[in-house]
Formats: sequence, structure tokens, C-alpha cells
Amino acid sequence: MAERSSTGLLTMMLEPTPALAMTLPAEVREKLAELELELSEGDITQKGYEKKRGKLLAPYIPQIQGVDPSLQIDNRIQASSQVALQGSKSNKSRAANTRDERFRSDLHTEAVQAALAKYKERKMPMPSKRRSVLVQSSVEACTPPDTSSASEDEGSLRRQGRLTTSTPYQGHSHPAVEHWFNRVIQGSSTSSSASSTSSHPGGRSVTTTNTTAHAALNVNAAATALADLMAHTHLDNHSAPPDVTGLSERSSHHAERPHVASVRGVSRGFNHHTSVMETADGCEWRGEGSLSLIDGVPVNSRVSNKIQQLLNTLKRPKRPPLREFFVDDFEELLDVQQPDPNQPKPEGQQMCPLEGEPLGVVTNWPPSLPAALQRWGTTQPKSPCLTALDNAGKPVYTLTYGKLWTRSQKLAYTLLNKLSSRNEPLLVPGDRVALVFPNNDPVMFMVAFYGCLLAELVPVPIEVPLTRKDAGSQQIGFLLGSCGVTLALTTDACQKGLPKAQTGEVATFKGWPRLLWFVTDGKHVVKPPKDWHPPIREASNDIAYIEYKTSKEGSTMGITVSHSAMLAHCHALTQACGYTEGETITNVLDFKREAGLWHGVLTSVMNRMHVISIPYSLMKVNPLSWIMKVHTYKARVAVVKSRDMHWSLLAQRDQRDISLSSLRMLIVADGANPWSISSCDAFLNVFQSRGLRPEVICPCASSSEAMTVAIRRPPEMGVPPPGKAVLSMGGLSHGVIRVDTEEKLSVLTVQDVGQVMPGALVCVVRAEGIPYLCQTDEVGEICVSSGSTGVAYYGLPGMTKNIFETVPVTPSGIPISGRPFTRTSLLGFVGPDSLVFVVGKMDGLMVVSGRRHNADDVVATALAVEPMKFVYRGRIAVFSVSVLHDERIVVVAEQRPDASEEDSFQWMSRVLQAIDSIHQVGVYCLALVPANTLPKAPLGGIHISETKQRFLEGALHPCNVLMCPHTCVTNLPKPRQKQPEVGPASMIVGNLVAGKRIAQACGRDLGQLEDNDQARKFLYIQDVLQWRAQATPDHPLFLVLNAKGTVSSSASCLQLHKRAERVAAALMGRLNTGDHVALVYPPGIDLIATFYGCLYAGCVPVTVRPPHPQNLATTLPTVKMIVEVSKSVCILTTQAITKLLKSKEAAAAVDIKSWPTVLDTDDLPRKKSPQMYKPPTPEMLAYLDFSVSTTGILAGVKMSHAATSALCRSIKLQCELYPSRQIAICLDPYCGLGFALWCLCSVYSGHQSILVPPLELESNASLWLAAVSQYKVRVTFCSYSVMEMCTKGLGSQTEALRLRNVNLSCVRTCMVVAEERPRIALTQSFSKIFKDLGLSPRAVSTTFGCRVNVAICLQGTAGPDPTTVYVDMRALRHDRVRLVERGSPHSLPLMESGKILPGVKVIIANTETKGPLGDSHLGEIWVSSPHNATGYYTVYGEEALHADHFNTKLSFGDTQTVWARTGYLGFLRRTELTDASGERHDALYVVGSLDETLELRGMRYHPIDIETSVIRSHKSIAECAVFTWTNLLVVVVELEGSEQEALDLVALVTNVVLEEHYLIVGVVVVVDPGVIPINSRGEKQRMHLRDGFLADQLDPIYVAYNM
Repeated sequence: MAERSSTGLLTMMLEPTPALAMTLPAEVREKLAELELELSEGDITQKGYEKKRGKLLAPYIPQIQGVDPSLQIDNRIQASSQVALQGSKSNKSRAANTRDERFRSDLHTEAVQAALAKYKERKMPMPSKRRSVLVQSSVEACTPPDTSSASEDEGSLRRQGRLTTSTPYQGHSHPAVEHWFNRVIQGSSTSSSASSTSSHPGGRSVTTTNTTAHAALNVNAAATALADLMAHTHLDNHSAPPDVTGLSERSSHHAERPHVASVRGVSRGFNHHTSVMETADGCEWRGEGSLSLIDGVPVNSRVSNKIQQLLNTLKRPKRPPLREFFVDDFEELLDVQQPDPNQPKPEGQQMCPLEGEPLGVVTNWPPSLPAALQRWGTTQPKSPCLTALDNAGKPVYTLTYGKLWTRSQKLAYTLLNKLSSRNEPLLVPGDRVALVFPNNDPVMFMVAFYGCLLAELVPVPIEVPLTRKDAGSQQIGFLLGSCGVTLALTTDACQKGLPKAQTGEVATFKGWPRLLWFVTDGKHVVKPPKDWHPPIREASNDIAYIEYKTSKEGSTMGITVSHSAMLAHCHALTQACGYTEGETITNVLDFKREAGLWHGVLTSVMNRMHVISIPYSLMKVNPLSWIMKVHTYKARVAVVKSRDMHWSLLAQRDQRDISLSSLRMLIVADGANPWSISSCDAFLNVFQSRGLRPEVICPCASSSEAMTVAIRRPPEMGVPPPGKAVLSMGGLSHGVIRVDTEEKLSVLTVQDVGQVMPGALVCVVRAEGIPYLCQTDEVGEICVSSGSTGVAYYGLPGMTKNIFETVPVTPSGIPISGRPFTRTSLLGFVGPDSLVFVVGKMDGLMVVSGRRHNADDVVATALAVEPMKFVYRGRIAVFSVSVLHDERIVVVAEQRPDASEEDSFQWMSRVLQAIDSIHQVGVYCLALVPANTLPKAPLGGIHISETKQRFLEGALHPCNVLMCPHTCVTNLPKPRQKQPEVGPASMIVGNLVAGKRIAQACGRDLGQLEDNDQARKFLYIQDVLQWRAQATPDHPLFLVLNAKGTVSSSASCLQLHKRAERVAAALMGRLNTGDHVALVYPPGIDLIATFYGCLYAGCVPVTVRPPHPQNLATTLPTVKMIVEVSKSVCILTTQAITKLLKSKEAAAAVDIKSWPTVLDTDDLPRKKSPQMYKPPTPEMLAYLDFSVSTTGILAGVKMSHAATSALCRSIKLQCELYPSRQIAICLDPYCGLGFALWCLCSVYSGHQSILVPPLELESNASLWLAAVSQYKVRVTFCSYSVMEMCTKGLGSQTEALRLRNVNLSCVRTCMVVAEERPRIALTQSFSKIFKDLGLSPRAVSTTFGCRVNVAICLQGTAGPDPTTVYVDMRALRHDRVRLVERGSPHSLPLMESGKILPGVKVIIANTETKGPLGDSHLGEIWVSSPHNATGYYTVYGEEALHADHFNTKLSFGDTQTVWARTGYLGFLRRTELTDASGERHDALYVVGSLDETLELRGMRYHPIDIETSVIRSHKSIAECAVFTWTNLLVVVVELEGSEQEALDLVALVTNVVLEEHYLIVGVVVVVDPGVIPINSRGEKQRMHLRDGFLADQLDPIYVAYNM
């Protein structure tokens, strides 16, 4: 990948150098400051900012000697940014603090860069995308950044601006090396660790640019810096964008280049040299314009280049070494990851449970929280309790303790006494009540909360539902329903803003119970009478309130907290934080739950504290607001999250006069997050000069279940100094704590979260399985036993037992304590000095092949890769999905609206490399979505479970996707190795021993069938026609219907004979006997008449489908090819087609001068031919049957007169055809069985054929079925494409057809003519749809024929119904047939392909040894019959091919019979049914064409199986086709739906093929409907598709190359 400026450190910092900054004129500095302000407010884009700024600085940047002037203009800025970098050591420029990314520790940035440096030479093919898809369709994506709610747990920062330099800290350009030698967990105070940056031992920095000297203004240094930068990065604006396809020669800048020593060397770096790459097939690949042969196909296109790159990236797949090839290929064994013998194991002692200091006894501590409220409300009514601010930061209202007490009482009285339904009070004590209050109204919330407590009701605080389909709102509804909530309290303003139904009432949200909404504003509540007093009881074990929590899967649980736990928790917090009466506390957190509720609503009232509540909306407008309030109110304590500290860093330079010296405690509520440490460090660095003391920063760890688990005590408590640990990520992934020594890149720096809470007992247990106590150096889940944890999940006893009543045991199984513990869902360990360390959460835990990774850590790594350039507001979601029995990591990020395709791809490939390097884990899928489109959590964060749900449902609508299954999926079954075959003798003996029959079967014996068949007397079909013309001249043979359903032409025996004579007369003078004649006619009587005319004249007819007038370019060359290959000396056709063949349009497609003679037969003279031609022997050639196989091979087969007659007789007997019968045919008449039924059978058997050209169905879909009904036809034939047209076109119209009296109850057999495996799904849906019109479910069946024999099986009229069996798809891949029950996993239904025709013998042979196989074994179907074709008719007369296909013999067993090989795999199975002859019936099942099969990983796959899975994976996939290209599986899907959905398909397709077929998809191509070519039989032309793809002709919507 072209390295973009090495991530965070070098990105265009555009800061003037310190010396420069001093010399800049004042007005320039002022303008720069204005610019920065504009950028920070979002009034100007990053690009505009850089441009304006560049203009301002241009005159002041020293010229650099030796730089090509064309480069210089733009490079000046770059150079200055480099110089600034080095200068920042001595002079801390202001930009040093604009840390504009999520709490990213520089350590991480540096590690990421070093990781990326290792990967420079890897090239990956970039996905290609149709332009229309690039236009982002999300409406919100266009909103300016400020309007979107920024994220909660993310650093969704308002400054879109610049990236930080490597060292945002004073005086630390190269931080101390000691970091790395930290063998022990440091006990340093936060200030000593001022920087969490670090570099390699010896101070050698990771980034190449920093290696230059620190002589900031030394021009040489600047020049060298620039040269290095040029060599290592791809500079914006000066060179064309990198061509990631690898096609252009400029792709050289992907490769690792030597460091350039002086600026003159730059041109060397950009030298044009063609890259030479080895392909997988050993063929060399040169730069542009070279041609290569792959699979013998000359390929020169963008696509093939990309695939080649893809192959190069796959050269060394990461697979664990294979142990041995398995022999039993029945069970495909998924590779189970063996634990690495060298993985670190815990070596410490067993840990001892950790006890917090005892809870102190406080003399007049109130017996409950309502009692405390009563005390302060009556004794100190004027004392301030809560100050609420508006969005401008002005105090709106201060609630006093007196007001809180009286207003809560009023509400309590109203709720209990004034709300009734049917004269019953609506609420009784103990009922649950929902509290729906917006984030900016803490006063109303507090009144409602205490009002409920006084009324002994249970408040359930939830978020305000903004729309009817908020992410996760359904789950909240489920919680309310399960809690039996019927009433919701809210404010007037909030109630007005809720979505309303037509009646004006608040709408019912999806999944919510019916609620009554009660507004708690003053006018709705009443004053209680004098004699009413709320019951103030001692704290009991009854439920006080329920706090909601969303699990990893997205389900919402209610955690019940009892009165006594609530009181105990307030007591413990008061003691741990040293709260005193009347203190002031600033709360930035959500006051409805967790720490915001515990500190800002409960403990504050206990201690009569004054809370300044900072609403989230104010933080968005002014991130400094909380610091200002600390300053204004001289607050002693502030409760914040890392995000709030982080945001304030960005805005702090606007404020000079703020002091944080009043703070004695800055509680960091999410101090347990891995990235909180860098926020704390950065914040301290900046605000230490404003009076912030290092020791007041107090991270804490908490969870909804256990409440506060540990908190760092304020300094006055005399606790040990804070600690820090630099841990090896590798060790952590195995659950072991190792202070990092050798691998510097992958480390996690964590800070302690202080000591255990007073009165609590804490231990660490194994996260999975039995809760064994951990060893001291093992990471586990922290468990707490204390009186101040949650009690249960409301209404979920099973989960409650698991979480709230865990009993930790020693390795010998003895419980460590009599009291139950609560699992906190925090992963961590206890360090020295009894400090608690947290390294992650259970919710973010992803276990990939036995190793654990933390979602938060992966997010941090992704953000350290050039974040602000790319990720919109740091919004990244990381989760795992289960594919093929293991977790796979998915990363989803919102990209900035102005990001280019190139940027996206580059960023993505680097993220993959960084995560791979640092976490040693592959990312399965990386998706980018437009800004603002991920589902949001209440405070703007990403709703992870909802995002995951959308990903799995294919509803994420990404604008870019990279899948890397090749690196991640290491547990595929081992490739199969073919076993040495058993020899013939053992085979025969084996069969006898096992009592197995050899798989062979035959139709009825022609010799024994006595029938009064007059036509048998004639050897030649043309003689039969002459005889019928004399015997029954007026008997109607053919009726052709048009689209309206009326007869457009017809022919009786005599009429047909006369028309044939005319053609023969026209030919006899011109042609010699034995000449080949091409018949190019639309379906109709002309075609049949000219066919017999040719036979009368002794010529050999070749039927050819006419070219399509609207599509000459593709259809005419096929006509030309058949005419040439068949060596036709003359073309017979109609007047219209004659014109078409010689038209200007035709000349553009083929050489029209080289057509043979073209005869127009429309107006032939009525004259009789002198005499008919009599062939000397029936073995002579009668006609040629040309067709294009699905693999794209044009092949003509030779049909002799004898074979033609035998074919007609066999069909006549099977279908019981007599002159009195009528059959309807809706097939194309040009080849195979379709041709035989149109042109031959009626003449032979004398029945009447109703001919329906399939083309007519396009304008009238019901034509065929209406004809069947009208003529009361018993036997009808159609093709799969016709059946599909009927099911799709008429599925909804059966009622209308019934009203038109369409009745299909007459049909006895409806046969689908096919050369493929029966399409069960289609035939079944056809039967189901038309059952209403009387179609018998038994009527529909299929036929089977192929090139060597056009009719092997036909259901016919007699004999048992076709049977269906279920086979194991995995066994099929190994050429085995294993019958399973319907519905068992991996089962595949196969339907019998009709009955074997009379005179036909079938055997199943091994494709390699050519020996016979046993019953129910998969092999090639061989056929022997009088109507086999006699051979291929090809130009080159490939004798070998001919011999092999048309006369081959078994290698042992019956070695005399001559067989023809069909080229299809199938098996025979003897059933319990009986044939007409009374024998047991042998069923033939066709599995698929041998030519189409894909050989992958040593197994044989049938494309249709993979395609079926793919079509099932998403509702918008209309059709699918797969093929392989240089061992890569390419999946082409047709998208029926909006192009937005195109990229959703990539992951779903990859998943389903992995899950069901154990194959990794190499390329996913999304195309428009109708792109996959289909032949006249409705079969997919996969090879044509493949050629189109490689020649870049598909115009795909999106092509994804899976890495």
C-alpha cells in the first residue's frame, strides 16, 4: 500500500515552525487563529482550511534548494509541518493540544506506524465500483457535522481539524526509554508518566521522518525530512492518485524504497519501472500492456490484473500447519485449533480474595434515603440541591432541598390518590413506573425519582424514545412489558415532542406495552392534605428502583436495586470519596443511570451536597462548560467520562482564566476503559498549569450489576500512589498478565482503578465455565460480594442465579466464602498494593480461535491509523460474528463525507495490517458506511448490537467493504487427497462380497414390445411422411399458435409433404446429395417443411436459431459460426431474415460477404421434384444437431437415419402417442429433444402437435397454459425458462385465469426438457401455484438428454411417479452418495429424471478408472441405445474426442458393450416401486455436468449447490452464478433492489459459502438483473459470464476482492 504520511505523527500538521511563528506578522497570526476557529466550529472544511492556511503561510516559508519547483509550491507546507514536528520539542505550540481523535495513546499511534512500516510491500487489489454507487445516498450524510448527535463512548469530537503531533506534552519529544524496561508495574504518580508515548529502546524513533536531526531550521534537515517523506508517503496533490489496481506502471510507489538521502534523489523514488510478479500458475506478469496466459486464456484486463494481485496477497495463507491428511473423507472434519504449546500459561499463586476497609459507623446516618430527604427538606430547606443549566451554560433553576421535599411529596400523593381507573387506584405501592425525562431536565427527573420513592413505587428510568423505531427501543419496550409498567412520567415539553397517533395521544412504540403518560409539571399535581404524610421507613430489601442495561446481544435487562443496597452504596461512596455535608459536585454524566445517578442523585442527597448538572447538549456546544462550572462554583468534586476530558482539551485554548484548584477529586467514571489513561495524562498535562493537582484524578470501575467496584481514593486518605502497567497484548489474549519485554508493538498500557470499595470482598474468577479463582498473573472476571450491589435481573431468575449468585471456588472445588458474589462483567486482575486493574469488559470480549481480544482495544488501534483524516467523529464499531464455528471480527466505521475511494481503500488496508500486527488477529470484514448512518445509542454513541444485527441481515448499506476470509478462516477442513484407486479384481470381488449390484439399468426391451406400429415398416422418416400424405392426407399434424392464442399456421400431412417437395425441387438443381444446408427460420411450419425438403433432396439439414434483430452483435456471430463449422453450402431462410443477414448492422458484427448462397423460400415455385432421394443405408447421416453447451463449447452431433427412427419410436412407446392424440409443445425447435418433438415425432407417430413458440410467452405469459386447457391436452412439454416465466408472471393471477376457464386437470404429464439436474424448487413451486387450476401434483416431471443421446429419460404416461431422495452434500463433494433423512443438515434433494426410455441401457462408471460402480455410487452416466448419436461433427475431426465420447468400453466387467459417455455425473438406485413390467424400478438421478464442476481443495463442487445457498442469503439476490478463475471462486450475483444494498451482499455471500460449503469466496461481483447469460434451455452460461468478467464487459455495480 502506498504509505500515507505515517499515521498520526506526520499527517499534515501545517503548524508554522516555532521560529517562524515568532516572525509571522501579527495580522497573519490573527487570521490563522480565525481559521482555526472556523474549522473547529465546522464552518469550513478541512480542505478549505488547508488551502487558505497554505496561502497565508506561503510567503514565510524558506525556499528549499534543489527541489523541483513544480513540487515546491505544495511541498513547502509539508516541509514546514515536518520542521514543526521537530521544533515542538523546545516550544510547545498550541496545536499540540488539539488531540483530535478518540483517547488515543501515542504509544498506540507509534506502535501502529511501526506495524504498518513492516507491511509496505504488500499490494492488495482495490474493489471496483460503478460511479453511481459512489454517490452517497444517505440524507443524513449531508447534514453538517454539528447537527448529528455526537457519540457517547466515542471521541466524536467537534474539531474536524488537524492531527496532533507525536508529542502533545511539554518537554517530552522522545520520552524516556524506561517505559519499555518497566519490568514491574510502575507505582509512579500520574504526573511522572506525563507522556504515554514511547519509542524503541535506544530512543530510535519509529517514524522514518523523525530520524533526521532536530536542527529545526537547518535547511538540509528540512530537505532530508521532505525527501524521506516523499519516499515513504504518497503526497496529496502532486502526483496522480495511486493506482491500486496495479495496472499502471506508476504502481511502483507501492514497493518499499531505499531511503532517499538528498532531495535530488526524489525522482529516483518515483521511477517508472514495471513490476514483475509471479502468478499462481507460474506465468510472469509484467507491468502495463503485457499479455499473460492464465488457464490458457490470453488475459489483458483490469479485472484479471486485480485478481492476480489478489493471488499474490494469498501466496502465503496463514494456516496452522496440517497435521496429516485425513483418510475418511465422509466426515469433513473442521480443523480444530490446537492450543499452541508455547502459549504463556499463568504461573502465579492462587489469588486471595481482596477485602475493602470496613464500612465506618456514622452516628446519625439516616436509616433510608427518603429519611435523608425528609431531614434536609425540613431542617435545611434553603440549601441548594441541584442546579440545572440551559444550552448556553446559564443556570436555569436551582432546586433547594425544601423544594425537592415538597414537590416530591405532592407527586407521591398525586400518584397514589389522584390516578384511578374504574374507581380503583391505578397504582399501589410496589408498582413499577417508567421515568421518561430528557437529558437536559435533571430537576424534573429528581422530583419524579424521589416522588416515586416516597410513594413506595419503583421508578424505571429509561431514555426518551425519539422516533417509533429508535435503535434498541423495542427492547426497552420488552423491559417495560416484563416489569408490568402501565404509567410513564414525563415533562410537559417532552410529552409534546413525542410522536403522536392520529387521536393526538402519544403513539405506541414498536414492542412497547400500552402506557398512560402523566406529566409531572406543577399544574398537574395536587397538594396533599395536612394529615397526609409519606411513609418514611427504614431501608428494607424491597426494590427501590430498576436500572436498565443493554447486553452484548442487544437485549435489555432491568437490574433491581433494593432500598438497603441503595443506602449501603451511598454509604460506601461517601466513605470512599470522603464526601462531606454541603460540598459542591459537578456532574457531566447521564443522571438516569450508573455513576451519574449514584453520585448526582442518590449520594448527593444523602450528604446534602449541591450538584451542578451539565447537560449533554451543552457539552456538545461548549466542551469546556464543565470546567467553567467547576471554576465558578469552586466545586470540590467532578464526575466525568474520558470523553469529557478529551473534548475539553480541544477547546481549552479559548479560556485563560479558569482554575481547577478547588477540585479535590476528579472521578473518571469510565476509568476502566483501555483508552482512558491517555485522556487522563493529556488532561493533566494541559490543566496542571491551571491548578489541577495530579493526585486528584480518580479513575473508578463500575458495572450496572455490581455498581461501584473500585475507585482511586482522594489523596487525603493516605493511599499508595497510583500504578500503571504496560502489558503484552499477546499475553492478554491468552488471559495471562505479562509485563512486556520483547515485542514492543503490541502492548496495552492500563492505569489502576484504585482500591476495592469499603465493605466489599472482591475476587477474580475464570470468565468461562466454573468460577475457579484465578492465579495472581491471570486475567479473569472481577466478582464482588457486598451489601451494595444490584439484587437481580427483573423477571429473569436463571440469569440472576448466574450473575448475582456466583460462588467462586478454589481449584479443588471448595467455595471461598459463604456469601454469594456478583459478576461485574469487568475483566481484570489485582496488582501490587492491592490495586485493581481492568483490561476490558465481557461485552467487548471476542474469542477468536481460542484467543481473547477486546473490542475496545481493536477500536483504539483502528483509530490510531490516520483517524481524523478519515473516520467521521471517531465512530467505529467492533464486534464479532460467528461463522464456521468460530468468532470472526467485524469492524464498521463511518467515513467522512469528503473521503475519496482511494482514501477509503488505503485506510482500510492499513487498518487490517495494523490490527494484524498489534493484536495478531485477522479482521474478517471491514465495512465503511456513510457519515451518520450507524444506529445511535441514547447519548449518540454507536448502538453496537443493532449495528451487528443490521450487518447480519444485510441492512447496513456500507459504501465500502473489505473481506479478509483468507487470513482469518484457518479452521477449514483439510484439502482432500485422492486415495490410490482399488484395482479391478478387488472391485468385482468387493461387489460380490458386499452383495452390491453393479449400477446399471435399462428401459423396456424394444424387441418384446408388440405394437401395431405402421411406421416401423419404413427405415427413413421422410418415407413415413410420404406414406401419411397418401394414407391420411387431411389429418392435421401441426398447429402453430401466436401470442393472441389463435392459430397462425397449420399443416396437414399432405400440405407438409407438398411444401417439402417444393423445397426439394429448388435444391435439387443447385446442390449435390450429401451437401449440408443451414435452416435459419423462426419457429413455425416453414422450418419443419424445409427440414423434410432437405431429406427429400438428399441434403443434410442443420437447424439454426435466427439472429435477434435487436441484438445482432451477440447473436449473429453464433449463426455464422454454426454455418461455418457445419460446412453448410447454402442457407435457407425467409425474406425478412435474408435482408437481416445482409444488412448494414450485420456487416458491423460479421463479414457478410462470406455467407454461402442464401435462398429465400417464401415464394418457391409450385413444382414437383423429379424423384425422391433414397439413402443407400440407414446408417447414413440424416441431420446435424448443433448446440452451445453450458461451458460455451459449440458442438454438432451426427444423427443417422436409423438413430432418428429409433428415437421417434422410443418416444412414441414411452408417451403412448397415436394419431388420435394431441400434445402441446412449448420449446425451441433448434436442437436436442426440442427439435425432435417439433420436427420428427408428429410425423412418425401421426399425433397432432400444438406448437407454442416460447418467444410468444414474453408478450402473453398465459399462452401455453391457456392452450393446454383449450385443447384438453394430456401430454405437454416445456423448458425451465417457460416454467419460470409462468411461475413469475402468473403466480398472482391464478384467480384471473380461473375466471377465464383455464383448467389444467386434463394434464397427465407435463415434462420439462432439460440437460441438467432437475430444478426441484422450480417444479414444486409451479405445481403449487397451478394446483388451484386443477394441475395434479403428480403431473410435473423432467426429462434427461444430452449431446450423445438427446433422450435418455422421459417420464411418459405409465410407470411409477418420480421419486425424490435426500443426499448428503458433503459426501457428494467426495463423489460419494450418502442418503439422509429430509431436513438433516447438509441435505440436498434430488429428483429422478424421468423413466429410462425403451431400448436405452444406462450404467454408472468411474470417471477415472472407467470401471463399473455399485448401486448408489456417484459416477459418470454412460448410455447405450439405438438412438445414440454417431459422433461429433467438428471441423478438425478430433478423433480422440469422438472415440472417447461415443464408443467407449468398460475397463472390466462387461467389456464388450459399446457405450457413449454423457459427461454427466449421477447415480442409479433400485427403488421399492415396480415398473409396468413388474420388475423393481431403477431410478436415475442426475447430479450435474462434469464439465461444469469446480475442483476446489481436492473436492468436486457443483456450481448450482453454491448458487442455491447464495440466492437464499439475501432477499435482493435475484440470480447467481459461480465459476473459478486460477483457483479462486468468483461469485456473480444479480441485485434486485437499490444499488445501496450492493455491498451488503458481499459479507452475506462470503458467510453462507463458508458455512455451507467450506469454501472461501475470492471475488464477489454484484451486477444488474439479467446480466448472467442464459441459453434457450434456461441454463446459465457460466463460461460466457466468466469471459465477460475477465474482459471487463459486465459493467458491475461492485466488485469485491476478498483478501
